[in-house]
Amino acid sequence: MKTINITRLKKTALNIRRNTLISLAEAGSGHTGASLGLADVFTVLYFSVLNHDPKNPQHPERDRVVLSVGHVAPGWYATLAESGYIPQEELMSLRKLGSRLQGHPATDHGLPGLESSSGSLGQGLSVAVGMALADKMDGKNRKTFCIMGDGEMQEGSVWEAAMSASHHKLQNLVAIVDRNFLQIDGETGDVMSLTPLSKKWRSFGWDVRMCDGNSIEDLLHTFDTLLYENHPSIIIAKTLMGKGVKSIENDYLWHGRPPGREELEGFLEELGYDE
Repeated sequence: MKTINITRLKKTALNIRRNTLISLAEAGSGHTGASLGLADVFTVLYFSVLNHDPKNPQHPERDRVVLSVGHVAPGWYATLAESGYIPQEELMSLRKLGSRLQGHPATDHGLPGLESSSGSLGQGLSVAVGMALADKMDGKNRKTFCIMGDGEMQEGSVWEAAMSASHHKLQNLVAIVDRNFLQIDGETGDVMSLTPLSKKWRSFGWDVRMCDGNSIEDLLHTFDTLLYENHPSIIIAKTLMGKGVKSIENDYLWHGRPPGREELEGFLEELGYDE
């Protein structure tokens, strides 16, 4: 049985948050809130769950990740760097002209570990369904993971994809929803209510799990207990936007705002990062 070092995973999540903030401050633009909120999800996925090899990103048996919520790219890029897909120093090129690290992931820049471009919310699950269905038809024994924001649940295309995944019994598909209850204009409940979100997904034929998306332990347990039997799975992970920086936690105004250079030092202190 694989040994899991919880302390190391928590340090990894801290590194991802730290490097996300530094790259955002250097870029002067980008999305801070959900990038920080998803750091624990990224950590568990890339350092415990995925079958992947950063030294061989195109390995034919690799699991695949579709980042539907493309604006959290800064946190995902920091995860790729922590995993060994790209050098740490490349994070300083975020959103710069000619960089592989664009504001939303784009496949035409040759970024290792990237399976599909993203940007327009609500489309990633359809891409993931296509990948999982193709693998099922080809008899491949691997999984596709799709990371979405809860604001995306307001898009009709998500529910068409959800219906298709259930119809085709895509047991090799796992969706992960960043349930922070916030989006660019405020609370999701005010913009367009999603409740009862878990019941909606169950009614579409998905195996639904709910967990604390900022708890390494809870995330590990949730992934470990997925059944992968005759239906797709979805993990509704409750997170805090801006997790780790108390002064901006749960503040939707930090959805798409980067820290200024003068704010960065204070934010890193709030993280409690210790070299």
